[in-house]
Order: sequence, then structure tokens, then C-alpha cells
Amino acid sequence: MKKLLILALLSSSVFAGKTLDAIKKRGNLKCGVSTGLPGFSFPDSKGNWKGIDVDFCKALSIAVFGNASRVKYVSLNAQQRFTALQSGEIDVLSRNTTNTLTRDTSTGLNFTTPLYYDGQAFMVRKKSGITSAKQLNGASVCTQQGTTTELNVSDYFRANRMKLKPVVFESNDEVVQSFVKGRCDALTTDASGLASERSKFKNPEDFVILPEIISKEPLAPAVRQGDDEWFDIVKWTMFALIQAEELGLNSKNVDSFKKSKDPRIKRFLGRTPGVGKSIGLDEKWAYNVVKLLGNYGEIYEANIGINSPLKLKRGLNSLWTDGGLMYSPPFR
Repeated sequence: MKKLLILALLSSSVFAGKTLDAIKKRGNLKCGVSTGLPGFSFPDSKGNWKGIDVDFCKALSIAVFGNASRVKYVSLNAQQRFTALQSGEIDVLSRNTTNTLTRDTSTGLNFTTPLYYDGQAFMVRKKSGITSAKQLNGASVCTQQGTTTELNVSDYFRANRMKLKPVVFESNDEVVQSFVKGRCDALTTDASGLASERSKFKNPEDFVILPEIISKEPLAPAVRQGDDEWFDIVKWTMFALIQAEELGLNSKNVDSFKKSKDPRIKRFLGRTPGVGKSIGLDEKWAYNVVKLLGNYGEIYEANIGINSPLKLKRGLNSLWTDGGLMYSPPFR
């Protein structure tokens, strides 16, 4: 019995531990992304990965290497994503994935600070005349297998005493194409995902996203449990993006703050030592992230903001000073 217990403990921690050392030795960061979701993570016509999830991978690469290009992107579907992280195939999962209690406790993973606060919604054809999710009683709804989306839509229909005809597929592409071809009355996933998919349609104006938000979907990067150092680096890299925006630092002006006497800025830029050594990085890691990539607002607007094809308002993803949920603990 004792031998079995020791083996179980060893097997559960085979891939935990010195993640940062392994990344440095390998020379790149292995980042799990989606199979292709515009605005979040998708390959362009030249095969270059783009999106806000991708930019977070770049931020981590800059924090570790001082270079945004030291990333190997691993495309994963919903069924593959957790296994890939658990097995050590990837170092971090940055793939529009919702943090839930069971995922954060029973999968051997730790979720960090949300990169995007979202909520599940429905999309229908404009010609259907449907203007509210409450009108979907008896409707067929396309959704993806093995996701929180599948569970949430069932809960919503049950709570509102409506009849649901689920049309479930394994891959997101199958779900979307089935909706486009008319195999279901509505498509449901995160509201941002609906906006992303609609942007790819031939006639996006023919489709409407209904106003109801039926769930909380904090989309957050995840790492394996058992390596606090790497968890801290991933978590504080996200905080650095937020803190930079709060301090007014961006990729274009950050150098003009090098002589600032503001103690908060001096610490953040590494002029006052401490923010690097405490998590095993260079003292200028946060400065490098802002200089080479930008702050949270910059990467948001570039990928999914009002002037992007997705046209998503900041909303909950505004800074706390603007009524949103984006808030960083002090850099000290």
C-alpha cells in the first residue's frame, strides 16, 4: 500500500516543478491555443498566430526571454486542451477557457487571473424574428460537447421551464457549420465567441446575438499544479498588462517614464529592484512586456475592441477605475 501511494504521488507530479528551467533550457515556451477563433487565437493566411490569447503567450515569452517570438503554438480543441497541459505537452493553456471550481481543483490545474470576462449567449438568424432567449422554447440549439456551454444551456432551459433540443458536436467547426446550414435554430457559446464566428460569415448582418447573458465565463490562462514559481510568473504577467494601463504606460510612451520619480513606476520598470528577483525574472521584465507588446488596453483594442472586426466594448474588461473588473495587486 505504501509503495502504491509513493507511485501515485510521483506520477501526479512528474510534470510539475521546474517549468521555468525547462522552458529556458528548451529555448521556447509551448503555449496551448484554440483551433482557430478570430480575435482570440487563429492563424492568419501566412500561418502566423494572432489574437488576444496569442498576445498573452507573447507577453510570457517577453517576460522570460525578452523576446516575443520564442513561442511554439500548439493548436488544441476542447477535448484535448486539459490533457495536453496535464501531460506536459504544453507549458501554459491560453485558449478562451473558463475557470470553474471543478476544473481548478480536480484536474491538476491552476487557473490564473482572467484575460477576458465573458458570458454565454445565443445567436439566431435575423429573419427568425427572435429577439430574446426566452423565445427559444422548443428550439434546437447547436453547442459543443465537453464544454461549460453544453451544461449552461441545459441549466438555463431547465430553470426557465423551456424545452431544449440539443444538437451537440465534438468540434467547434462542426457546431458552427451546422448552425449556418440550418440544422439548428440557435447557436450558443461565449458572447465573444459568437461575435468571433459571426465575423467570419459571408453575411454577418443576417445574424443577431440575443441580449441575454446566461452565465459567468471568466476566460483565464491555466498551468499545472505543483509549480508555484511558474504559476506566479503567468499570474503576474497578466497583472503587469493591467498595471501598465492603470499607470498610463504603453508601448509608445513607456521610455518617456524612465526618469519618473513616481515610486510605483520606478518599481514597475525595474529601476527600483525587487519585482524581478522575487519571481525569478530580470528586473526589467515588466518594462520589456510593455515596450515590446503594450498594455492590456492596447492588446484588447488591437484584437477584439471596437475598431476590430469583433467590435467588442470593454465592459467588464475595463479597468477597475472605469467600473470594470481589471485590477492588479500592488507591484511592491
